[in-house]
Amino acid sequence: MCFLCSQEIITFESANPFSFKDIITDLDNQEKQQVFGILTLPDNKIDNKKFPLIIGVAGSDGWGDHHFDYLKMYRESGIATFELKSFTSRGIKTTVGTQTEVTMAMMILDSYKALDKLASNSNIDINNVAITGWSLGGGVSLFSGWEKLIQSINPSNRFSAHLPIYPPCMIRVGDLEFTDAPIHILIGELDTWTPASACETLVEDLSKVKNNIGLTIYNDSHHSFDSTKEEKVIEHGYSFTNCMFNISDDGAVLMNYFNIPMTTPTLQKIGLYFCVERGPIIGGNPVARDKALKFSKFFMLKHLLGKNYEY
Repeated sequence: MCFLCSQEIITFESANPFSFKDIITDLDNQEKQQVFGILTLPDNKIDNKKFPLIIGVAGSDGWGDHHFDYLKMYRESGIATFELKSFTSRGIKTTVGTQTEVTMAMMILDSYKALDKLASNSNIDINNVAITGWSLGGGVSLFSGWEKLIQSINPSNRFSAHLPIYPPCMIRVGDLEFTDAPIHILIGELDTWTPASACETLVEDLSKVKNNIGLTIYNDSHHSFDSTKEEKVIEHGYSFTNCMFNISDDGAVLMNYFNIPMTTPTLQKIGLYFCVERGPIIGGNPVARDKALKFSKFFMLKHLLGKNYEY
């Protein structure tokens, strides 16, 4: 909890696109949705001073204590934070085991709508805003850098840096045109929820056309390695170890083997049936957690404040 920080609830209009295809081909016709988030300025707030900003995006089980550890660290470094509330805004607590109620497409749109809304805030330096997220939110912070989505959303503003933490990388895009802003993925070697091998493939693909993406894999680390949770199996959670999905030119994520677009909840459930397993493992790793926090601070200070912080 931040007792001295200045907080403000920010609301804005977004929409409910189920899939990337809905954004790319039919965004104007999507159901509108009011979304909110919590803007928190650093403790050392000075009137009329503009702060760089980090938009944080939670995972499939919502916001957790370890997410707030990052946001607190950023504010102590002089950076404002925005806690995006995509789930609460839609009356959803969790999407673990379903992944249909609030989708990555919805949250990417929310992120850009929030970014444009915050452009008018007198305390925010809108030219220095990064996005970070964990798990599902990591996917948001990763694929919010895909130019096809950016150009379809057509925001007035862009992110200056992207820091995805254990994101679902098993979506392989043919169109490799991503943002020129720096991207860096942090993930665990033993992750069975969102496997590190898929991120290695994605980074290898993108590195052929860009030199702005990096990857750090932490040894002996599961999903949520940066938490303080004891290791356990999430019985109803999805394990994507055996999944790799291609995306068609119009943004439809295709089923393994059959190449049928997963553009509705029913089609997605059918598609996942053929490759996902249940029971991924989560758990904190104190060494990896410490390294991830230090790297995240380094990354944000470098790209938002131009500082070379040693970690």
